[in-house]
Parts: sequence; C-alpha cells; structure tokens
Amino acid sequence: MGRVFLVELEGRTYKCKFCKTNLALVENVVSRGFHCRRGKAYLFSNVVNVTAGPIEERMMLSGLHTVTDVYCVCCGQIVGWKYETAHEQSQKYKEGKFVLERGRIIDGIDSEFYIDTRPSSSDAEEA
Repeated sequence: MGRVFLVELEGRTYKCKFCKTNLALVENVVSRGFHCRRGKAYLFSNVVNVTAGPIEERMMLSGLHTVTDVYCVCCGQIVGWKYETAHEQSQKYKEGKFVLERGRIIDGIDSEFYIDTRPSSSDAEEA
C-alpha cells in the first residue's frame, strides 16, 4: 500500500469516529434530516479523506439510487455513501453528494480528553 495523504480542514469539522481523521466541514452540511439503517445521517455537499467502494443499485426509502459506499482513507471503516445517480426526478438534488452516518462520525468540537478536577498538591496548600 502506498503513502496516505490526508486533506487538512480549517474550521469546525466532522471526523471519523474511529481514527479522528477529518471528513467534512460543518458548512458543507446540506441536510441533517437523513436516516440510515443504523440511525441518523447527514447529507454533505463535499467530503474528504474517503475512498469509494464499488458502484451498486440500492433501493432506499426515497427510491432507487446508484450509490457507492465510502470508507475512511485512514482506518478503512465505512462512514457512509455517495449518491452517484438518482432515478427519480425529485431526488436528483442528491447526485454527487455524500451521506455520513452520524454514529460513525464525531463533531470536531466533541472532546475526548480527560480533565482532572481533583485539587493538585499546590491547590491543596493554598486552601
């Protein structure tokens, strides 16, 4: 396997839940009203640091679509899919857009570091 080059994003981002790789900017969210088998999902106009799987026809709640699953380029976990073709006229706005599953991404401001709230020895001396 070759070297992986990642696109860095400036601003508030959504990241891969599994490896924290940047995937999309908050301002690229088109809709937060999407659903997938695992729960909520967001529609994005653009995402980065993903690879595409094979193209397939998939019947969804909104009709038949040609889609490709998208995977995090860093850890290989599936994070959503891309709409290649919508077969119904009312769904054409989805073409070329990406759906990221909410359960597989984290908001860039979600913090996962530990903050120790116990007083340290220097704090205890002042009390």
